[in-house]
Amino acid sequence: MRNIVKEFPGVRALDGVSFDLQAGEFHSLVGENGAGKSTLMKVLSGVYPFGTYSGDILVDDSVRKFNTIREAERAGIAIIFQELSLVKELTVGENIFLGREPSRFGVIDSTLLYKKAGQLLKDLNLPINPRTKVGNLGIGQQQLVEIAKALSQDAKILVLDEPTAALTESEVETLFGILKDLKSRGVGMIYISHKLGEVFEMSDRITVLRDGKTVGTNDAKDLNVAKVIALMVGREVGDIFPTTSHEFGETVLEVKNLSVYDLDIAGKKLVSDVSFAVKKGEVLGIAGLMGAGRSELLMGVFAAWNGKVSGDVFVEGVKVKIDSPAEAIKNGIGFVTEDRKRFGLLLEQTIQDNSTLAGLKRISGAFLINRSRETIATKKVMKSLHVKANSPMTVAGTLSGGNQQKVVLGKWLLTNPKVLFLDEPTRGIDVGAKQEIYAEINKLAKEGLAIVMVSSELPEVLGLSDRVLVLHEGKLSGEFTKTEATPEKVMVAATGESKALF
Repeated sequence: MRNIVKEFPGVRALDGVSFDLQAGEFHSLVGENGAGKSTLMKVLSGVYPFGTYSGDILVDDSVRKFNTIREAERAGIAIIFQELSLVKELTVGENIFLGREPSRFGVIDSTLLYKKAGQLLKDLNLPINPRTKVGNLGIGQQQLVEIAKALSQDAKILVLDEPTAALTESEVETLFGILKDLKSRGVGMIYISHKLGEVFEMSDRITVLRDGKTVGTNDAKDLNVAKVIALMVGREVGDIFPTTSHEFGETVLEVKNLSVYDLDIAGKKLVSDVSFAVKKGEVLGIAGLMGAGRSELLMGVFAAWNGKVSGDVFVEGVKVKIDSPAEAIKNGIGFVTEDRKRFGLLLEQTIQDNSTLAGLKRISGAFLINRSRETIATKKVMKSLHVKANSPMTVAGTLSGGNQQKVVLGKWLLTNPKVLFLDEPTRGIDVGAKQEIYAEINKLAKEGLAIVMVSSELPEVLGLSDRVLVLHEGKLSGEFTKTEATPEKVMVAATGESKALF
């Protein structure tokens, strides 16, 4: 790819980017969200057709002009996006050959389809039945089916955009085994990931993009994590987490004996009789393994859980009845949810519409919408959170992941909350945006906001929290002050083995 320039209204997403890939090479493409990585790959794969960008794409030294994804696929280029493109109502085999089904006398040959799909899955060492409906598979297995689908097209170039985001450790190992085998067969791979450990484990070369420009391409052996981060953000990165020195006030929120019940299994508790409290100016971290009940705990307090919830909630010492998210907001609770795209944002709406949604009555008035007040409030929160966008009228879905997360955070800050729930506040955003979110959490706590934060990243919990609660199978299994909390102690509690250590 030579001197690729791609513009959107008011934004130059790619500014003369060049990138090359060799046969049998694992070449990682890294950069902050919004740096242009996915845009560059959409140019390569025909998502953005020839004529909507300038520059040249060469495959085997020949200039190619792709107008559709199918044309790129015929040239041996396959891309696996972050958002899976499988049809869940169809089987694994039907998905793999969707649109390219083997036929006989004009009729789909199902026997041959499943035979070919089964052989492909076997070659990839994937123990998946090709006749299984994709909707019955876990997200990790669906991701592996997506890769099998791409490889069924005899791809010479495979693009993987954040392929391990939803995979377990064992699934990641399976994936990397497949990718190493493909590399030995001469397939060139372009790998996009924020997980720099994976990047260094697999890469031959690493290219860094920043603000739509190529910063540099280096052999992976000549770089380290600190150097890559410095290239990504344009500055040397010191301590990731801010130094915390919060002064606590009175207890803002107290939860007593909260239980959250399973939606499908009668009587089963996902959260069992958990009690906790958080004070003004305190960051309370909640740790635990997947399935421990962390998100369900927050959803139960906020009345966002569709099933049965029991227990008592006190705000500033007063018992309150919260039976809907609207009541939670009315009582001063904000909730940055785990999945910003599904539950945090209206992606097709503007930053302003999203920012003022939860606090519209407070910002605009009880009866008529005051657009002027909305704009003033949105500009203020955009400036405070350093949201990178042309104006409050920018559509939220066009923003990078980090900026989308800032908009979600800003939405809740405009409700003037007393306590803020943060569920996986930095999931899917790059290291530069993470640091900005961390600094904002620290700033809000210093200003007296009570914060309850769930995170699957243990360094994040330990780096930001004044106190850490640990859940195991829905029950409180440990509580540590900042000085007491160590990775070892937290993980022992998270696995339910607290008695073995304490």
